[in-house]
Amino acid sequence: MRKDIRLAVVGAGLVGKRHITAIEQVPGIALMAVVDVSEESQQIAQAHGVAHFASLNELLAHEKPDGIVLSTPTPLHVEQATLSVDHRVPVLIEKPLATSASAAEVLVTHASHQEVPILVGHHRRHNPLIKHAWQLINERRIGDIRAVHAQCWFYKPDHYFAEAPWRTKLGAGPISVNLVHDVDLLRYLCGEVITVSAQSSASSRGFENEEVAAAVLTFANGAIGTITVSDGVVSPWSWELTSREYPIYPVTDQSCYHIGGSEGSLSIPDLTLWNQNGKNDWWAPINATSMPRESSDPLVNQMEHFGRVIQGAESPLVSGEEGLRTLRVIEAIENSAKTGKTISVGNE
Repeated sequence: MRKDIRLAVVGAGLVGKRHITAIEQVPGIALMAVVDVSEESQQIAQAHGVAHFASLNELLAHEKPDGIVLSTPTPLHVEQATLSVDHRVPVLIEKPLATSASAAEVLVTHASHQEVPILVGHHRRHNPLIKHAWQLINERRIGDIRAVHAQCWFYKPDHYFAEAPWRTKLGAGPISVNLVHDVDLLRYLCGEVITVSAQSSASSRGFENEEVAAAVLTFANGAIGTITVSDGVVSPWSWELTSREYPIYPVTDQSCYHIGGSEGSLSIPDLTLWNQNGKNDWWAPINATSMPRESSDPLVNQMEHFGRVIQGAESPLVSGEEGLRTLRVIEAIENSAKTGKTISVGNE
């Protein structure tokens, strides 16, 4: 990889800091600027020996980075990504892509017309264990996918909300903030979702957003899935606690996704493959095989991939179109929970 790939990180909050750390671990990619209005961001830029700018407009008036990483609040994504595209700078946008599918569609169409790549930060696809799961499924080790279940249960402490009151507001609940990652992986592993039927319950802490939600998903391949999310449940069944992806979370030996097929089933992220050696019968013995699990930081892998996209060596793994398709499913879950109706997703 060339030594002159210079990236600017816009937004120096929790996720922005993780992106800065990831950039530092990729040979041939360098941080060239931090963009944020906070005093802390100035200190971060100084500590890394790079330029600091208060706004993206200010950055682009003085410099043209090779790529921009947007880790700002979601309402800013479309405006900032459009500005990046207009300056013909490839951009990696944190999930979700936008506050609405319609706004995301405008951005994706614009970037396509300008032929500027945009990537969406669904970093879990860059985890080696997900790549292995995808391979097992596409090798038909479990046959035709018939049923799917995903759990996303955890307990966010009160100080999580006190530190950022916007997290208590309508639209900032676990459906849009957390479930978007799980939906993206289900789409990646199991195919397109075509209809959604969902329900949700209000926050028990008095917040404006939901605290628990569940949905039935129908897939284009005929499979049916269930998915549940809550940020008010103490449990070991979430990606954060099962994947060993981010060291700040405790580790459990559980799984949070189960994918059932005509020839076997697969649990994720423990990568246990269940089958009956072709003698499919509920009275026959069933075998469990623990598949090998490689380990590497998906944020670093994503940043390496971003560098190759900038060079033109690869196409985006999670393109703007992919981020839009996932956002449509999330929007359908929210609309179904609100109206009580089954919602067609429109990703066919």
